[in-house]
Amino acid sequence: MATIKVYTSPYCGYCSAAKHLLSSRGYEYEEIDLWGDPALMQEIMRKSGQRTVPQIFIGEHSVGGYQELLAAASSGELEALVADL
Repeated sequence: MATIKVYTSPYCGYCSAAKHLLSSRGYEYEEIDLWGDPALMQEIMRKSGQRTVPQIFIGEHSVGGYQELLAAASSGELEALVADL
């Protein structure tokens, strides 16, 4: 199974929703808090092309934020991404 990383910040409702969605589907993930680490935040923004949290990666694939994760889960793409990596 691929490694799922969720980059978050405190008090982020979409971060909580993304973590809940992953947990409710039985996926384990690593949460990485970007708060207080501007260098890591810049790196993730560069890798994902996004400036918001959460940012979800499956392996090296950037899924995007919560809305993109929800769409991937609804379409079956999430399961395929996790299985493929």
